[in-house]
Amino acid sequence: MPNPSSISVQISTLPSNPGVYQFYDSNDKILYVGKAKNLKKRVASYFNKKHEYGKTRVLVKKIHSVKHIVVPTESDALLLENNLIKKLLPRYNVLLKDDKSYPWICIKKERFPRVFSTRKLIKDGSEYFGPYTSMKTVRTLLDLVKSLYPLRTCNYDLSEDKIAAGKYKVCLEYHLGNCLGPCEAFQEDEDYQRQIEDIRQIIKGNFKSSQQFFKAQMEELANKMEYEKAQRIKDKIETLENYQVKSTVVNPKINNVDVFTIISDETHGYVNFLQLSHGAIVRSHTMEIKKKLEETDEELLQLALTEIRQRFKSQSKEIYLPFPVMVEESLKVTLPKLGDKRRIIELSERNARFFRQDRFKQIKITDPDRHTKRIMAQMKADLRLSLEPIHIECFDNSNIQGSNPVAACVVFKDGKPSKKDYRHFNIKTVEGPDDFASMEEVVFRRYKRLVNEDEPLPQLIVIDGGKGQLSSALKSLDILGLRGKIAIIGIAKRLEEIYFPEDPIPLYLDKKSETLKIIQQLRNEAHRFGITHHRNKRSKEAIDSELENIEGIGKKTAEQLLKSFKSVKRVKEATIENLAESVGMAKAKKIYKTFH
Repeated sequence: MPNPSSISVQISTLPSNPGVYQFYDSNDKILYVGKAKNLKKRVASYFNKKHEYGKTRVLVKKIHSVKHIVVPTESDALLLENNLIKKLLPRYNVLLKDDKSYPWICIKKERFPRVFSTRKLIKDGSEYFGPYTSMKTVRTLLDLVKSLYPLRTCNYDLSEDKIAAGKYKVCLEYHLGNCLGPCEAFQEDEDYQRQIEDIRQIIKGNFKSSQQFFKAQMEELANKMEYEKAQRIKDKIETLENYQVKSTVVNPKINNVDVFTIISDETHGYVNFLQLSHGAIVRSHTMEIKKKLEETDEELLQLALTEIRQRFKSQSKEIYLPFPVMVEESLKVTLPKLGDKRRIIELSERNARFFRQDRFKQIKITDPDRHTKRIMAQMKADLRLSLEPIHIECFDNSNIQGSNPVAACVVFKDGKPSKKDYRHFNIKTVEGPDDFASMEEVVFRRYKRLVNEDEPLPQLIVIDGGKGQLSSALKSLDILGLRGKIAIIGIAKRLEEIYFPEDPIPLYLDKKSETLKIIQQLRNEAHRFGITHHRNKRSKEAIDSELENIEGIGKKTAEQLLKSFKSVKRVKEATIENLAESVGMAKAKKIYKTFH
């Protein structure tokens, strides 16, 4: 435990300036790094309030000393915090690290430069574009460049002296038309460099220069009546335009912009980054961040934004965000509400959401425990529960046309059906189709038995129905003294409203939320289980009544016949002798006479 007096002295001496604070434990090991607009107020807040999350409470207990660094502005604090987290790796900080080596497109610094992909950056003056998050993007770009411009692929030193000396001979690439033979001075350096400049612009997402050059070349060839060559140039223009149409997602005037959005749940955040140039997405990347404490979306997005821009060496001076966060002062921040800019934000959010769904599918297979914990935590938050609903029970009544009223109780454990714990109930104390009284009876019978047998109680009860059914179930919990010990909700079928006890306003969950999907699965399973039992009961009664309608045949005889022959059809097909073996000759004759 930290010495309160020692910590209070350290806090009292902190300045009220922007800066970065560092928490250390009794062994002088770094615990946490944070930034603040006002160091004294921010650090004091850790010790002045009760924290909702256990991890934060544990962190505060371990703090033994506080160190700080004062900086001129908030944006300086943001950058310093990011660098210190990566350097010190504190236990309670979100770590934005990535061990991937991303691919780049390199324009080599040499006479007649080569253009190729690489994962290694060599500081030799060459130009590197990227990094790209997908090798597929790199290949697509290089294929486009190769289809438009004849470039050399050899690694010869094409200095003027060596070319003049005739040291090299053209290779197969020249004869295939993929290279114009600069090694034998068949192509001028100036012409080659113009191609390289066009390639630079294409990589940056600007196709205007290339289009203008090819159109001028096509018109010149057409005027000379070299139509075959003009058609080949026209094919290149179409290739370029097709690529541009596919890559341009918004107004081409939107140039050199970074877009950041975040989708999060109880345990993780997913930050998507799009980089736009001339209306085209030139880079897309989604980062998964594990929450360590009670980080908000704003805090996670702020950390990820700084890290991603540094990692991908972004030079963009404008960023689009879904909500305001603190950034470097030199950046222009736009919060789009309408039009093309808003559509980009929505596209980024969709990317983050798809990434999250893909991760969930992978986790469900590779780490089912984490998948279950995440769903339980999400349900706890969505339904405002005090405990995670590891054990859930759902009740449903079935009384078609008022006959044979029955009820079903289905049980889910860890978000999955536990079929061995399912139970059927025949309604005993209620006459006729009374849903409310039936619900009151089955809930009372279920939990009276669990309490008497000292069986574990669920953390959540789901009642299939609205406020009426929920109130009836609550009466039984009151009688048993379980009110407040088990959370209970009702789900109404029409609009999937979730009702809480003594709350007249229902909760409407997102139609795509996993919490609602599990509640719907519970309700549907309870309905299926109850209807099956109801049909079986009606069917049995119908069969019994058909046999009992025979003069001289009572309920016990009917049951004996079904026990012996398994079905009414076999009873009808049986001989008098076979029937007599089961119920005696006198009754056998009556039965045989009825069916024949």
